[in-house]
Amino acid sequence: MVYAYIQDVPIGEELYQRIIDALGPEPLDGSLLHLCVRRPDGGLRYIDVWESKEQCGRAFDERIHPAVDAAFGDSRPDGEPEVHHLDVVHASGALLTGDLIT
Repeated sequence: MVYAYIQDVPIGEELYQRIIDALGPEPLDGSLLHLCVRRPDGGLRYIDVWESKEQCGRAFDERIHPAVDAAFGDSRPDGEPEVHHLDVVHASGALLTGDLIT
């Protein structure tokens, strides 16, 4: 089954773009969907769907955290924004294959 969550982050679009640039063009292994949307308070919200929790964790360890560190210029705040896991009942769509929606 897919792994999905939302996360509100207290950053603006400029810093977000620096993170995306640091990640580079290669897709993250296991990432099915990443949406970044504006919140009314000016922050951003991520909506992510992964093939598995393990692939998500590996991507954070190997690519995402290093890209965030680079974007912050090694002055990244301590801790992580709170993650709200989504209890996926059903998933379908063009990004999914049959073995992921069991």
